[in-house]
Amino acid sequence: MTVYLDNAATSYPKPKSVYRMVDHALRNVGASPGRGSYRQSREASAMVEAARNKVARLFDIPRAEQVFFTKNATESINIVLKGWLRPGDRVVISSMEHNSVIRPLRRLSEGGVEVEIVQCNANGHLEPEALQKHLSPPPRLIVLVHASNVNGALQPVAEIANLCSEHDVPLLLDAAQTGGIQPISASGLNLGMLACSGHKGLLGPPGIGILYIRPGLSVSPLIEGGTGSRSEQDFQPELCPDRYESGTPNLPGIAALAAGIEFIQEKGIAAIREHELRLATLLEKKMAELPAVRVYAPEVRGSSAVSFTVEGINPADLGYLLDQGFDIAVRTGLHCAPMAHQTLGTFPEGTVRVSPGYFTTETDIVVFLSAMQRLLSQR
Repeated sequence: MTVYLDNAATSYPKPKSVYRMVDHALRNVGASPGRGSYRQSREASAMVEAARNKVARLFDIPRAEQVFFTKNATESINIVLKGWLRPGDRVVISSMEHNSVIRPLRRLSEGGVEVEIVQCNANGHLEPEALQKHLSPPPRLIVLVHASNVNGALQPVAEIANLCSEHDVPLLLDAAQTGGIQPISASGLNLGMLACSGHKGLLGPPGIGILYIRPGLSVSPLIEGGTGSRSEQDFQPELCPDRYESGTPNLPGIAALAAGIEFIQEKGIAAIREHELRLATLLEKKMAELPAVRVYAPEVRGSSAVSFTVEGINPADLGYLLDQGFDIAVRTGLHCAPMAHQTLGTFPEGTVRVSPGYFTTETDIVVFLSAMQRLLSQR
């Protein structure tokens, strides 16, 4: 049986209720929400709105209509960057951002958007004082990953959010790694935007993401089309959530995401976080004791992602050996975050990343550590 340790990419397995809800939505509902007055379409609409309300409560979002369903956090981030920034605007990011931020900004920079990068320290931590230097004059937007997908470094989001509020700059928080694991209050932090994937800590299936945009911020939609509303008009409606939700939504994904959130609320975010971070801390400690191993530990851990390298072994080779010899699944390489690896000093080969999830057991960690000891003893 596979020991799955790649939950920073996609959590696995899912709660049984998530699987059941996917099946229910496909078999028993099946219709497009908001596209008909018959029973199945009404039920589909109710499922979507119930999920929207659950997301709003989880992230302390006062108005549920400001929650939009996308296909992933990458799409959510692209909507904000391409719908908010214009030629001549300035955007500030950290050096630990994911390619879902870096690549669209590269494209926008070719059209006149100025991108400033605030260097994090060697552990991936962003000092608020370093950011403050970039706030005068205020930029159009600040983008911040809540916790690194490479080494789990948790950024001081409360302090940074306060700085953004003081300078009247919207903050786009990338919560792909922290949604469902860290408490996040969009209202308390006065976030401008929040992007989150549904298939990681929120325990939903692939193909579903979340975007929140604070009321009053006019972000142009990335995609326009049928919304089931204002169909007599040939332009995109202004009302939310329709403005950002064109086309038939992913009903099984949305319904299953709601089931994942229910599971999180039942278990408690604090209990989930304690379990995952305890296993990550155990990994860090035990791996640091192995010969020729270097662990890239953060100052403050926000997720379970643990990155390490072994002297003389390429991370990709090590991941292959763990898979083929021990049926252990880990992530290797640059994890779609080359700038973060440059910050940590692990570019261009990257690292081996091990990321326990809620369903990971201490036995799984022991099996992984035993496999590592065997591989290192064969060098």
